[in-house]
Amino acid sequence: MTGGRKLKKRMKAAAALLAGLLLALAGGPAGGAFFGGGIGEAGEAPDGQGPPALPLHAASAVLMDADTGRILYEKDGQTARPMASTTKILTCILALEQGNPEDLVTVSARAASMPDVQLNIREGEQYWLGDLLYSLMLESHNDTAVAVAEHIGGSQEGFALMMNQKARDIGCENACFITPNGLDAGEEDGGIHSASAADLALIMRYCVCISPKREEFLAITRAPSRTIADASGKRSFSLTNHNALLTTLPEALSGKTGFTAGAGYCYVAAFGDGERTFTAALLGCGWPPHKTYKWEDMKTLSEYALNSYSIRDVFDRGIRLPRLPVSGGREETAALSLRLSEEEQTLPVLMADWEEAEFRCEYPPSLTAPVTPERAVGSVSCYVGGRQIAVWPIYPAKEIGRADLAWYLSLCLEAFAL
Repeated sequence: MTGGRKLKKRMKAAAALLAGLLLALAGGPAGGAFFGGGIGEAGEAPDGQGPPALPLHAASAVLMDADTGRILYEKDGQTARPMASTTKILTCILALEQGNPEDLVTVSARAASMPDVQLNIREGEQYWLGDLLYSLMLESHNDTAVAVAEHIGGSQEGFALMMNQKARDIGCENACFITPNGLDAGEEDGGIHSASAADLALIMRYCVCISPKREEFLAITRAPSRTIADASGKRSFSLTNHNALLTTLPEALSGKTGFTAGAGYCYVAAFGDGERTFTAALLGCGWPPHKTYKWEDMKTLSEYALNSYSIRDVFDRGIRLPRLPVSGGREETAALSLRLSEEEQTLPVLMADWEEAEFRCEYPPSLTAPVTPERAVGSVSCYVGGRQIAVWPIYPAKEIGRADLAWYLSLCLEAFAL
């Protein structure tokens, strides 16, 4: 190659680099805003398939996957209704989290005056908090509930504030707690003591799956019986668990009954088989003499849950992420990655046969340099039944620097040095 040809080649390379240099000095093309992209189509159940209409007595009912909080079945599940002594699961878990079982609780006149069902504690007596929680959950004693509430919250009203805050923290949307025992309360007391079936199922999920005191909660609510005494040892009481589900359903984990004239018969429960865990709530499940309706409804819900839902691995290993244009970068496009190992590419989900998982990919139309693999630029989400159950961040596969003045000058110098 002659010297003239070599010079001409270097001049062309330098001209291309100078064009890029001028673009860099002008600020480069404008970067795009963040937009959703690659949205997957929602999975639909085959024709004629889906949750059946279960024959339930309850005015409101919810069946929930306790691992994810996803509602698997509901009948008017979002309507707030009086919930009677099912309230006490929240009273119990708050006392476990905020108190010490060895605390001595002094009985007030207000606590001693509560109506049946009672332990018949007396004003001025002292009991260990841990013992009172067995009275609360096995026999559903109303006087015990107030004694516990006053000890933990300073007063029944103070404890109600704690209950409502805890309910909000758990995710309840239609709950209003006024009493620690679930006795009916109306507007004159500051609001109607009530919650939805969905709220109760969420609270039970928290109690048995999430709370740092979940093991203690299960130990209390599963105990078949307990003998307690006051601190002086002068009075003792034998307590028996009235949760019939523990002896009739092998998969039963916990539960709490309830009844008032305003609420009717109510029930909240947790059950599972080691691999699957469910919670269920029933409100307005008949009035006297239909005391057994709640057990009939629980049998219907538990059979439906255990027979219809199984664990499936729904992770989509076929997800393909595009290369995105890079504005002002040293490379024109950037590859994307989920950065998941082979072992991490799994997603076990409790699903019915008719359900499908839906994956949604969201990322911007382009990236602006500099691009770093440490900063997420989008996400892949998995939805089942319209509820998000998992999300993974999307990252650039490698670092791409900015095509700035110094970089273009260095390339120009390299071109002239050829």
